[in-house]
Amino acid sequence: MPPSIPPISPDRRNFVRVRGAREHNLRDVEIDVPRDTMVVFTGVSGSGKSSLAFGTLYAEAQRRYLESVSPYARRLFQQMPVPDVDIVDGLPPAIALQQQRGGSSGRSSVGSITTLSNLMRMLYSRAGTYPSGLARLEAESFSPNTPMGACPRCHGLGRVHDVTQATLVPDDGLSIRDRAVAAWPTAWQGQNLRDILITMGIDVDCPWRDLPRKTRDWILFTDETPTVPVYPGLTHAQVQAAIARGVEPAYQGTFTGARRYVTQTFANSQSANMRARAASFMISTDCPLCHGQRLNPDALRVTFAGMNIAAMGALPLGRIRGVLAGVADMAAGTGDDAIAIAARRIAADMVARIDVLMQLGLGYLQMERGVQTLSPGEYQRLRLGTQIHSSLFGVVYVLDEPSSGLHPADTQALLGALGRLCAAGNSLFLVEHNLDVIRHAAWIVDVGPEAGERGGEILYCGPPEGLRDVAASRTREYLFATSQAVTHTPRTPQGWLRLADIHWNNLDGLEAAFPLGAFTSVTGISGSGKSSLVSHALTGIVARALGQALPVADDDDGDTQAPTPEIRHPEGRIASGLEGIGRLVVIDQKPIGRTPRSNLATYTGLFDIVRRLYARTDLARARRYDAGWFSFNLAKGRCPHCQGAGSVMVELLFLPSVYAPCPTCHGARYWPEVLEVTYRDRSIADVLAMNVDQALAFLSDVPNAATCLSILQRSGLGHLRLGQPATELSGGEAQRIKLATELQKQRRGHTLYVLDEPTTGLHPSDVDRLSAHLHELVDQGNTVIVAEHDMRMVAGGDWVIDMGPGAGEEGGTIVAAGTPQAVAQATGSATAPFLARYVG
Repeated sequence: MPPSIPPISPDRRNFVRVRGAREHNLRDVEIDVPRDTMVVFTGVSGSGKSSLAFGTLYAEAQRRYLESVSPYARRLFQQMPVPDVDIVDGLPPAIALQQQRGGSSGRSSVGSITTLSNLMRMLYSRAGTYPSGLARLEAESFSPNTPMGACPRCHGLGRVHDVTQATLVPDDGLSIRDRAVAAWPTAWQGQNLRDILITMGIDVDCPWRDLPRKTRDWILFTDETPTVPVYPGLTHAQVQAAIARGVEPAYQGTFTGARRYVTQTFANSQSANMRARAASFMISTDCPLCHGQRLNPDALRVTFAGMNIAAMGALPLGRIRGVLAGVADMAAGTGDDAIAIAARRIAADMVARIDVLMQLGLGYLQMERGVQTLSPGEYQRLRLGTQIHSSLFGVVYVLDEPSSGLHPADTQALLGALGRLCAAGNSLFLVEHNLDVIRHAAWIVDVGPEAGERGGEILYCGPPEGLRDVAASRTREYLFATSQAVTHTPRTPQGWLRLADIHWNNLDGLEAAFPLGAFTSVTGISGSGKSSLVSHALTGIVARALGQALPVADDDDGDTQAPTPEIRHPEGRIASGLEGIGRLVVIDQKPIGRTPRSNLATYTGLFDIVRRLYARTDLARARRYDAGWFSFNLAKGRCPHCQGAGSVMVELLFLPSVYAPCPTCHGARYWPEVLEVTYRDRSIADVLAMNVDQALAFLSDVPNAATCLSILQRSGLGHLRLGQPATELSGGEAQRIKLATELQKQRRGHTLYVLDEPTTGLHPSDVDRLSAHLHELVDQGNTVIVAEHDMRMVAGGDWVIDMGPGAGEEGGTIVAAGTPQAVAQATGSATAPFLARYVG
């Protein structure tokens, strides 16, 4: 059993007091919450939990801390906005552990964010076995991120990117005029390069393969950049004649070879699309000098326990612990030279840190694994493990759904870790939906009753048992349910999709069968291979077979680095059943847009319907306003001062930047003349300010709009404003918007829908709504496959595939497959005992 949470002190001086909190949808909230114990903030998705825990309490703690540092130092912090609250008393220093993966550096790894890499480098520097003639290296020489440690060939990346004639010229039967050099830019710049070659006397109409080898190599690989006169539209002979007559050229053109153009664009372009296009003409291979190990040759010659540091870092944390445990446990006096003492001390520290991470279910991760490949839940637990080991006292830890992405078995380990943090004299404020975690809390703050404008109230604040009597709470009915059983009769499959020879991550030659026309859940402990099977192998193999674009993992929102050339894809084949699938749809929790200009209305297509509606009004026709005048993304009708954003950023130098309503349009986004056009006495800005519920009443007789809005409303999104920026939406809200968009398309049957942990961030009541929608898709003849930890959703499905038996190297196989009732009885399954609670 997890350690018990410390009891609540009766002394009210040990409480945090909040008065007048108005952040986002909070309605002048007043609460007192205890310190030195675990407080859970609950409520439906969008009710205001995060606004209270993070937007108010953590933001205020951070603000107070930053006031104590110099103005110059404040500029180095990612500051949160100042919360809208009257009073916060009794608030200790706070540390936020949110579901994000930090910076976008491709060099960040599990080892770097846990500091294990620093210790490993020190271990090899001080206690490694050096070959004869090699002087002792400093720790920095074992880091691929330093000049002295990085491989000189690949600069510490482990891979080199280059081009070949085949990548630059995919069809050598084409002529240069017909764009044989596909890597060159399109439009004018590509034509410019062809005109330069004409001036130089190269035949641009000859098939590429028939040009002299020397000419082809020069065009593709030269670093020369000659500048020549350009006469567009003329032949080489005409160009020579024009030069002889002294005719002024159109301009002087500078030539760039294809490889030079691609590599410079890949390295320097500010456009993500341009970098992606350049990457498509490059190949990526292991560095020939370091063979992908990223380090200089001298560092790779040093060994510990018979392995160099790159080989050690490639092992799962659990195996590294096994290697180091013997050294750490070596009795004092056994070889008491400096090397032995250093080895014992460093190994003992590493073992202690790894033990904490293994208790959090992360022993399957490798130190070298990139941060961008981690799930948000894995990233948060890594940071949590680091905090547990730091042994701070008197700190408030504010956590965002720490159980996210965790199998119920791993949740028990998480509760143990949280209990140890509390026992060390710290306070825990958790935003959480997991019922097992909520039941473990000493204090509950339930926010609601609904979401958005219908939320923001404190329904209950006190010990868990008191919530039982709060009728308005949506959490109560799940937390105190007399029976957890889910009633569902599994459907009979309409066929089977069989995959074979799957190779990806820890899947090695796996075979899997998915029922068609059914709802399938893929389960298993964290790291067992669920996402590898569902989100990578299944989607990649099916997409290729259907000829659809391969789903590309978005490893880091806002990543400004160039994409990696030659992205790997899972291996495998479809053995049978493809005829039962006509289309693949992947519905994830990634944002529906990266800027505030994206919103629910634009993503679903609803805004197109509304804009056309306004363009058909009498006044719009009289003024010749087409639908473009009612788009805040086009220059026609939008406010020129804020460019249709409705707000402007105010830079406060040493303080966080703030956004204020545009002084020209006062937040309306449009020219005053555009706002004069009304439909039923409402302007286009008025419609964007409506929430889904209000818009449905307003547009109930507009068929396409009403259909879209009613589906959004049934999805539990009635509280969202049509113009609410996509950047303000949670992952769960974004996913439900995507699902609602699919539902309104009303395609009948033969679509495969794939979702990875769709219940992440959802209150149990929202999970029920989501389940109803997914089953609606199945009832229409489609197939739904989810990777999932929520046992209520799993129990309500038709088929279960349980992965395991362990994580990482110990996983990757199918432990059990069958109906929920059958899998709940399976021996050797970590899922079975938890699923059994919900199977009727």
